[in-house]
Formats: sequence, structure tokens, C-alpha cells
Amino acid sequence: MNETLPPCPECSSDLTYEMGALLVCPLCAHEWTPEHDDDAEPAGDAVITDAFGTVLADGDTVTVIKDLKVKGSSSVIKVGTKVRGIRLVDGVGDHDIDCKVDGVGSMQLKSSLVKKV
Repeated sequence: MNETLPPCPECSSDLTYEMGALLVCPLCAHEWTPEHDDDAEPAGDAVITDAFGTVLADGDTVTVIKDLKVKGSSSVIKVGTKVRGIRLVDGVGDHDIDCKVDGVGSMQLKSSLVKKV
């Protein structure tokens, strides 16, 4: 049954199995998609920029350039709020920054709504 499935990229086990769209290794519990079984860099070629075209990187500090309503809450993130230690991700929709905002918590932001400090 596993003749067509690739071995685990983490531990090289040939006991991999399919679970929905993922491949799973029962020995090391590594999960991956068949498209990324060659350890390809996800979104490695994509350059993420802020609202003014400045290239962003993991760990940067940015400020919010527009009042943002927090979905599912009555809170608002005000213009000028500093967000430290961002992580660039391939998020939901066009949200490509993962961060923690003081007073609000963990969330994802759009790079088009921030400015690099």
C-alpha cells in the first residue's frame, strides 16, 4: 500500500500514510504535504513589503498606519501602535504578518497596513 508514498523527510521511515491532504509518519509524527516532500522553502521567493515598499524581515518592529478593528471584539488597534518581533508567514488570505499586539494578543496583520520602524 505504501509503494507510491515517499519516505518521511525527517526520519526516512517508509511507513508513511495519508491523512486527508497530508502525509504522516507514525514513527516521528512528522506531517507534510506531498508538494513539500523535497524540503522546499515555503514562500521563499516571495518578498513581503510594508505599505511604503520597504522589505520586511522576521523580528522587525512595525507601526500600524490605520485604526484596525479586531474581529470578534470591541477593541481597536490605534494608528501608531508599535508591534515588535514580527514573523512573516503565509497566513489566511493576504494576512502575512504573525505577531503579538500589546493589550490585544496574538493575531495576523496585513503588511499593507504597517510601516517598518
